[in-house]
Amino acid sequence: MTQDLTAAHRIERLLQKHPKGFDLSLKRISRLLEALGNPQDRLPPVIHIAGTNGKGSATAFARALLEAEGLAVHVHTSPHLVNWHERYRLGRRGEAGKLVDDATLADAVARAEKANDGNMITVFELLTAVTFLLFAEQPADAVILEVGLGGRFDATNVITRPAVSLIMPVSLDHQSYLGDKVEIIAAEKAGIIKPNCPVVIGYQSSDEARQVMIDIAARLHCSVSVFGQDFIAYQEHGRMVYQDESGLIDLSLPRLPGRHQIANAAAAIRAVREAGFTLSDEAVEKAMTSVSWPARMQRLTQGDLMRFAPEKAEIWLDGGHNPGAGVVIAEALAELEDRDPRPLYLITGMINTKDPVGYFEAFTSMARQVFTVAISSSDAGIDHETLAAAARKAGLKAVAVKDVAEGLQAIKDLVKDEVTAPRILIGGSLYLAGDVLAANNTPPQ
Repeated sequence: MTQDLTAAHRIERLLQKHPKGFDLSLKRISRLLEALGNPQDRLPPVIHIAGTNGKGSATAFARALLEAEGLAVHVHTSPHLVNWHERYRLGRRGEAGKLVDDATLADAVARAEKANDGNMITVFELLTAVTFLLFAEQPADAVILEVGLGGRFDATNVITRPAVSLIMPVSLDHQSYLGDKVEIIAAEKAGIIKPNCPVVIGYQSSDEARQVMIDIAARLHCSVSVFGQDFIAYQEHGRMVYQDESGLIDLSLPRLPGRHQIANAAAAIRAVREAGFTLSDEAVEKAMTSVSWPARMQRLTQGDLMRFAPEKAEIWLDGGHNPGAGVVIAEALAELEDRDPRPLYLITGMINTKDPVGYFEAFTSMARQVFTVAISSSDAGIDHETLAAAARKAGLKAVAVKDVAEGLQAIKDLVKDEVTAPRILIGGSLYLAGDVLAANNTPPQ
């Protein structure tokens, strides 16, 4: 009977037996991987990506770049939004990779559980072992491996010879795990840097954080490429210009909205090149216009929730959940406002490891009102009344509502007499984004 369990059933069963959190050590994952025959040592070239913000976007850009060259790319991301399968995309030569099918995932989970033999381990560690099993057993040209939390002790950090380590923007997040100073967090993220392996450092708002990473790379005798120094990208005349010592490429603006995505795209271009892959200008152009990344300034235009929204409303979904993410999302919304002025409303849910006041402060001069919601899919969700109080502390008008549908309906009632349809940002948590995509019946594909 057990052999017929779905992947979701198997993983839910693991969640009942093992802790859900993170174990900031590599001993348990290393023991399990040894029992599985060390599949992490049998991977195609690995692009290993860490960072507080932007690592998911960089993952999406790197995948788009490699697939535009016709290469097969395995991709690991976390967390998932709706289904566990989203964490594992298996590459196919000459076409876009596909999320792992249920039978393949269920089998890999069962084998990892059996190899663990009842030992203490976190579910994230088990699922990371599943990543390496799947990616070692299916042929591909490259692996893009996104860090779960931190870097130095993240379960993905058993990779000893990455083709490149890419570190995206670092800011305060997960302070209880990683420390309360950006330099400390930068050092944790830089833990993915390995001796004599190339390093790419994406845009950093903190000079101190950037220098920490450069120093660690130098100490480990790595070649290092730094945004703004060794490569750069910027917007000019409605286009994106990427430039490094090899020359300049004139490109379409990335399909992912927001000026911050230009820097994210640049970091991915440099990382893919540093990993040893050749990119034609045509492939880079194709990647900029085809890249997709759910719940990162994702426009919602259809689905079951749309019936609650005001007519002709522009609705955006973003899982960014810390003050740094709030700033870049607000900048993206400001760009939209410059082109198409609309009243802005927020529907926000967050979990209790975040800084809600810091997040909301990015929107104080922009949003007319916030509607706060609880997050049904996480035990760590902030109560919607408490979250409304945090929004008010940041200087915003805020009302707690039951769920996103009620928030959309409340905005609909508020704007019924207005001429201009509103712009609505649903955000504050990847858990909330997943709940929205599930309720909307538009899960990632």
